[in-house]
Amino acid sequence: MVHIKEFAWMDEHETWATHNLAETCCASVSLDDLLAFAGNKDRASVIDFSQKQTYGAIRGTDALRSNIANLYRDDQSEPLSKDNILITNGAIQANFLALYTNVARGDHVICHYPTYQQLYSVPESFGAEVSLWKADGQNGWRVNLDDLRSLIRPNTKVIIINNPQNPTGAVLSRDILQEIVNIARQHGIIIHSDEVYRPLFHSLQDEQEEPPSILSFNYENTIATSSMSKAFSLAGIRLGWIASRSREIIEQCASARDYTLISVSQIDDRIAACALSEPTVGNILKRNLDLARGNLDLLDGFLKEFAWAAQWVRPHAGTTAFVKFVNKNNLAVDDVEFCKRLQEECGVMCVPGSRCFGEDTNFKGYVRIGYVCERQVLIDGLNAWRKFMSDAYHSLPVAI
Repeated sequence: MVHIKEFAWMDEHETWATHNLAETCCASVSLDDLLAFAGNKDRASVIDFSQKQTYGAIRGTDALRSNIANLYRDDQSEPLSKDNILITNGAIQANFLALYTNVARGDHVICHYPTYQQLYSVPESFGAEVSLWKADGQNGWRVNLDDLRSLIRPNTKVIIINNPQNPTGAVLSRDILQEIVNIARQHGIIIHSDEVYRPLFHSLQDEQEEPPSILSFNYENTIATSSMSKAFSLAGIRLGWIASRSREIIEQCASARDYTLISVSQIDDRIAACALSEPTVGNILKRNLDLARGNLDLLDGFLKEFAWAAQWVRPHAGTTAFVKFVNKNNLAVDDVEFCKRLQEECGVMCVPGSRCFGEDTNFKGYVRIGYVCERQVLIDGLNAWRKFMSDAYHSLPVAI
């Protein structure tokens, strides 16, 4: 393994933010909230205090894996079995484990970009060469399939996509996903889809269909990763999963997992199983979709106030927006200095695009904003940000 790149920004700044507008999870819920979503069940229905705390079910309980498999049910594909699900400590371990299993030195990997740093830095750390399949920020963060085809090599092992996309909130449609599958099938390439923000499709246009999981296209060499953190508001239980149509891939991941994890906490497993059961999961998602839509309208109003400075493509899904900030001469501001001063002077934490999504000059001036926090957190944060825009924004340096 070669040296892995530093995971940028969050650890250094998150602990002292007054207004955290960098959070990528839907506003977290408590176990009391979870019981309310479940129909005010007794607490013992979530946590059994008489249960002995052994390692528990190594791959995850049947109840949890069955509930996760149900998330992938649709009318176009065969139902997924619980045995095609492997439980992990969060999506971050699911991604790491699947990439560790499928990527080696000498392989070539193509990664949808911009995206979560782990998805391209981890394959690089394993000795693979990574090509970035860049979405076009001037065209609604759309992707070009001809660009993808041009990146294919004889040693291309994995295509990595992120749908919905962090940080842009853009969505790969069913038609685009089908073409990605067609390209991968033609070359025998694995598709690894980070779907941690699915199914938070809150702002699709009228003609847009909610896209399915990559597992819905009946291509065996597909992997979907996800977790309880983002769309389901339970980051604190640290529970995620790998899902695949291929039992061979699941078995290979399970074998590698023996060296990194015995099992997840029995308590976390049981809480997640409750959260993903009906009607609880539907109630959680309704709450989070409503929160996302209302908060996005607030952010939209704020950015319209400063339209001379802020340029963006309004997100269709997920919890994050990627906004470019410019000065009155339409030159990108130094996004790193912007985020540092915004937090130091007003307590508002955001993420600088050029620092956290690669040194690509296309992201100079870009800031990622997490907007599906508690509504009052967003209101207070935007009010503090308004003061910064009035008092200090004009003195920001231009990006070099």
